[in-house]
Amino acid sequence: MQEQDHDRLLRIKTTGVREWNHQSSHYNRYEATPYSALEILFDEYEWKTSDRFVDFGCGKGRFPFYVFHHLHASAIGVEMNAQLYQEAMENLTRYMERAKSSRATIQFEHIFAEGYDIEKEDNRFYFFNPFSLQIFQKVIDNILRSVENHPRSVDVILYYPTSEYNHFLEIHTVFELWKEIRLPGLYEDNNNERFLIFRLA
Repeated sequence: MQEQDHDRLLRIKTTGVREWNHQSSHYNRYEATPYSALEILFDEYEWKTSDRFVDFGCGKGRFPFYVFHHLHASAIGVEMNAQLYQEAMENLTRYMERAKSSRATIQFEHIFAEGYDIEKEDNRFYFFNPFSLQIFQKVIDNILRSVENHPRSVDVILYYPTSEYNHFLEIHTVFELWKEIRLPGLYEDNNNERFLIFRLA
């Protein structure tokens, strides 16, 4: 299924790349995770409908919509850019017009990633290189503080992982690399085409 076809199925608009006129050194351009990559991820990654996924730098919301629609799990999108947040909310309005009732929830927060208050139900955290290492470190620190207050197993899922993110998690945190999922046909030409899943059990 093509990207646009999958968007039409969900009644959302998430395709394209968005560069920023005033590009910050801390925030990267908008680009959604390919649907084909998400299909591979969730074919190989074990999850439960009781999980709650948080997508940092969610853009127009593709990952949260995918999780909610296909996994029937709750998802939260965190986005600091006002324009992208507005587009995610417009997508949510269109999607919910035909969505089936579910115990799962989907929501979007217009806030800087490091300002998002990690809740005790949040246990799966997704990153597609949304921002600098400095911000990533702050977000991971927030996650670890939440786990101290409410002990639970949590996963950090990285798509197209940077060496800086990997090094920080492996050397400076208690997270351990639990699984690598390579994208067939893409990883052979570009070894960034993979997911790394770090787990704190």
